[in-house]
Amino acid sequence: MKKIYHLGNCTTSQAIIKDTGIDHKGFMMQDIKFEKITPSQLEVMKQMAGSYEALFSWRAMKYKELGLKNEKLDEKDYRSLILKEYAFLKRPVVIIGDKIFIGSEKKTIAALKATVK
Repeated sequence: MKKIYHLGNCTTSQAIIKDTGIDHKGFMMQDIKFEKITPSQLEVMKQMAGSYEALFSWRAMKYKELGLKNEKLDEKDYRSLILKEYAFLKRPVVIIGDKIFIGSEKKTIAALKATVK
């Protein structure tokens, strides 16, 4: 499987897509704003990542708006929040075979680039 979960209006996601050339390499592209993540898709990501927490974005504006920084969240909460609001998925998420790349940290993007070549 070669798939990327992204936001079409996220400049960071778009820069990564352009920089890696993923859009020209046969990847299935899912804009999570318009095509919501399904529970089964999220379960696959969780199995690959090891936890829902690894997929959760604390940088989402909704995180502060909902006052979540003052709450103790568990795996059930992370799963529920990601399924309810696309902004809670750390982006982009790229799946290539049995490998998953989550987010936009430099080391993650470097590893993605090395894999995509």
